[in-house]
Amino acid sequence: MSLFEDQFDIIENILPYDGVTSYYGKIFSEEEANCYFDKLMSEIEWKSDEAVIFGKLIETKRKVALYGSEAFRYTYSGRTKTALPWNNTLLEIKEKIESISGEMFNSCLLNLYHNGSEGMAYHSDGEKDLKDNSAISSLSFGAERKFNFKHKTTKELVSLILENGSLLMMKEATQKFWLHRLPTTTKIIKPRISLTFRTIDQFK
Repeated sequence: MSLFEDQFDIIENILPYDGVTSYYGKIFSEEEANCYFDKLMSEIEWKSDEAVIFGKLIETKRKVALYGSEAFRYTYSGRTKTALPWNNTLLEIKEKIESISGEMFNSCLLNLYHNGSEGMAYHSDGEKDLKDNSAISSLSFGAERKFNFKHKTTKELVSLILENGSLLMMKEATQKFWLHRLPTTTKIIKPRISLTFRTIDQFK
């Protein structure tokens, strides 16, 4: 446990079984979160995401970017991305997340959702490029959005609201037993940026 944890109102595990997912709440003030949001909007090399679905290449409205400590290659949804080198803003954020959580990360997949019409369907982050059972952090800036978990076997549901400047940490067997999604909604008209810090296993 990190010494920084006492500073936050942490929910140690929002899942009832088969995994550990901690919600740290807001780890940045509203002013800090808004400042980082503006920096990420202008500094990140955003590109429309691509996925191969039923053999067809689909381009999403959602934009993405991959950064890391090396030019890692990361494959998901049938497409491979190569990590760009960290910039100073991402390194600042990464340092704080690692200090708070005690986890270490070598890459970050960023997502830009322009409004509530853009989301992600149920999935688990079990790509072969990732280190087995490694932690994945999800840091949110911008619009507050609902986030859902669904157990792969029991179908039990768990939901929470991801706040501006908040940190969610998925650990241990979470990806093995649980799916997660960002549901779409017509009520959200503002953008949200998520930073999902990961550990890519370069030796696989």
